Amino acid sequence: MKIEWTEKASEIINQKISGREGHLKLKYDTEGCGCVVSGIPTLWYVHEPVEGEDLVIETNDGPILVEKSKMVFLDEQLKIDFSPSSNTFQLKSPGQIINGRMNFVLFPE
Repeated sequence: MKIEWTEKASEIINQKISGREGHLKLKYDTEGCGCVVSGIPTLWYVHEPVEGEDLVIETNDGPILVEKSKMVFLDEQLKIDFSPSSNTFQLKSPGQIINGRMNFVLFPE
């Protein structure tokens, strides 16, 4: 899997996590979706990786965690962008916009 940050997305995420201890994670969030195949990719900033579940993927702006069991729902090439007009992150692949309004969650419970 290859994940790339755009310059704007990298700038915004680094402002949001500046000075905090933790790990950036591309979470396939299924909470409230009804079933595991109806998840929504979301950016989480977590205290620790989940042992045995999270894989570290190197990006052009440092590592990001991805759930090993949920990689099947993501494309092989991903780009994380930021839309100033909607003030949200976007997850894209060469063939589609996977999540055009991707949330960022700081230390979810």
